[in-house]
Amino acid sequence: MQLNTIKPSEGSKHAKRRVGRGIGSGLGKTAGRGHKGQKSRSGGYHKVGFEGGQMPLQRRLPKRGFKSTQLQYNAEVTLSDLNALEAVEVDMLVLKQAGLVPHLAKRVKVVKTGEITRAVTLKDIGVTAGAKLAIEAAGGSLAA
Repeated sequence: MQLNTIKPSEGSKHAKRRVGRGIGSGLGKTAGRGHKGQKSRSGGYHKVGFEGGQMPLQRRLPKRGFKSTQLQYNAEVTLSDLNALEAVEVDMLVLKQAGLVPHLAKRVKVVKTGEITRAVTLKDIGVTAGAKLAIEAAGGSLAA
C-alpha cells in the first residue's frame, strides 16, 4: 500500500444531490420542495416544536415535578455493604475509599437492607431507626 494508491472503499462515497439544475436531473423546477408554502421558500422555516401558530405541545402540557440539585450530595449505604467492609470504625472517608458512596457525597445514611453480623462503630453517619436497632443488636455503636 502506498499513499498514492489509497482510495475510499467501493460505494462509500456518492455524488451530492444537485437540485434545481434542469428537468433532466429529476430535481429541476421546484427542486423537490413541492409547490408553495413556508417550506418551499428560501429562508422560510420554523423553530423546533412550532405548530403553525397553534399552541405547541410542550406549552399545552402542565409543568410537573422537580428534582433537587442537592440530591447528588446525599448517599445511602446498606447494612450488607457495612458487613462486607473490613473496617471496624466506619466514617465518610472509609466509605468513599471503598467506593460505596460517590466522592461528591456530603451526607450518608445507613438503611436497613440486608443483615449485619459484626460490630461496627459509625462516626458522623446517619442511620434509620431499623438500621440503628440492627447495628446495636450486632454489638456495634454510633458515635456522633
